[in-house]
Amino acid sequence: MGKAVALASSGKRESKFHGRVEGHERHCSQPGCAEAGEFRAPGERRPGFDGPGDWRWFCLDHVRAFNTSYNYFQGMSSDEIEEAQTPYGGWERQTRAFSANGSPPPKWADFTDPLDAIGARFRRGPEQRKDGRELSEGDRKSLRVLGLGTDTDRRALRERYTELVRRYHPDRNGGDRSHEKALQAVIEAYTQLKSRPAFA
Repeated sequence: MGKAVALASSGKRESKFHGRVEGHERHCSQPGCAEAGEFRAPGERRPGFDGPGDWRWFCLDHVRAFNTSYNYFQGMSSDEIEEAQTPYGGWERQTRAFSANGSPPPKWADFTDPLDAIGARFRRGPEQRKDGRELSEGDRKSLRVLGLGTDTDRRALRERYTELVRRYHPDRNGGDRSHEKALQAVIEAYTQLKSRPAFA
């Protein structure tokens, strides 16, 4: 049968051909051939919505002959052929657009692993203010200290500061100084925020 199916010293066929499926009792689909059908080829029914389609099984010589004469586009109309050849085949339906949240994408050069760069590109950024005013990381940290959201205005900032100072000040707590650290953090946060452009 030639080099392709030469018997090895152990008495078994060499399995050097990609796609060979051994161990099944299939006969070659070519009429009159008694060889084992070890190579799969497309059948009459194409893959589609209803399933993967039919398969035929050939011996090595007949699968080579099948591959030589196989025409994927056989039976298709010119419109179907054009649709199958478009580089966008399978991408016809609309997909949602990815948002960059108004920030420029990261530079590829900043990453050693491309997957890290892709993850950073689509990672959700920090919550933005509705009025569009910028908040630094220090601003956000101070807002967290005061227990305020990103859309807080100057008036709400002042009211919250007054409330927390009354709560933590020793004069309001019978001389209890256990909240001095919290009071200091509140004063620092308010001092930092009141001069920021977002609260002007």
